[in-house]
Formats: sequence, C-alpha cells, structure tokens
Amino acid sequence: MVNERPTPAVEVRDCGPDHLLYRVGVEPAAMPPVPVHALEAAWDAARTDSLSSAWGAQRSFRFQTRNGQMADFDLTDRDARCWAGAVDRVSRLSTLGGVSLCLRLLALVHLLATAPWAAPYLSPKRDGARLDRALMRAAARADLTDDARFDEVSFRRNLPARPSDRDGGQALTQHARRCRPARSLRAGAPAIPQRAGAI
Repeated sequence: MVNERPTPAVEVRDCGPDHLLYRVGVEPAAMPPVPVHALEAAWDAARTDSLSSAWGAQRSFRFQTRNGQMADFDLTDRDARCWAGAVDRVSRLSTLGGVSLCLRLLALVHLLATAPWAAPYLSPKRDGARLDRALMRAAARADLTDDARFDEVSFRRNLPARPSDRDGGQALTQHARRCRPARSLRAGAPAIPQRAGAI
C-alpha cells in the first residue's frame, strides 16, 4: 500500500522498499531561492555523510511542467542519494524549500565540475579545495533551468567580479572537482551528478 503525505506544493509517496517519490507541483525552473546558511549546512552535512558507507534511500522527483507534462528525476547514484538524505535532515524534502535546496546542491556540484570560469573561486587546500562563500551565495539565489541546472547567466550575475574570501567558505575535495554527469535511469530525464566523492 502506498502511503501519501501531502503538503501544499510537494506530495511524498512511500513506494518502498527504501524508495521515496516526491511529486512537485512546479517545474525546476520555478524553484525558490534558499537561505545561504541552509545551503552551507546541507553542503557540510552531505560532505560528512559521503564519508560513510550508507547509500541512503532512493529518491525520485516528478515535476509538473508548464505544458502540463511531467519531468522525472531519479537519484540512483550513491553520492546523489547520500546528499539528498543530508538535505532531508537539514531542510525536509517534503517542502518546496527542501526540494529547491537539494536541486541547488546537485547543480552546484555539476557546475564546479563543468565550468572552468568557476576555478578562481576555489582555493587549494591540503585536503582538496575550499569554495569561496560567494559561490554559495550565488547558488542560493541564482535561477535554475528546466533541467535542474543553474542558469549560467543568472549565476554569474550573482557573483562578484573577484573571489571574496580565501580563508572561509566550504570544504571541497578533489573528487568533487572530477565528478561527471550521468543520465538518470528514466528515459529522457535530465542528467544528475555522478561520483562526486566526499564533498
């Protein structure tokens, strides 16, 4: 039997075993901004969880698009499942803000792996690298696209011309910088980050 726990914008279905489906009433591009401190907390929680051997629950997202169709995202990669679980603890995925936080976390990892212009906002450290806080602020506010990536124009508009700090920010290991996008198992679904390691 499927258990349903509706909220105004997100409906959660327990599809068991260990599989949750989130039906979201808006498309990824309509996700709201999130507080910077919430994104930083989710990043730190995901980094900690990624060091464990746990996979976390499989989570699928089904978004209602502007034309009335549905867009499906399946988080099947171990790291993506781990990150989503961390977000669920920091800011529940049964809320629109929690879903936005999860998408922004995954989109940020993808951007760091694919956008050479982001390199100046990473500082080399003994354990890998550290993100400039300006990246976190931009990720909290920038627009998302329909395929749950950051709109690059919007993201860069929210960045200062130069990195703001070299001593603060969030930790990032070299594994995260080498992550590669992978297709979801659902046909036609947008890509999700794969094997970002201990971020």
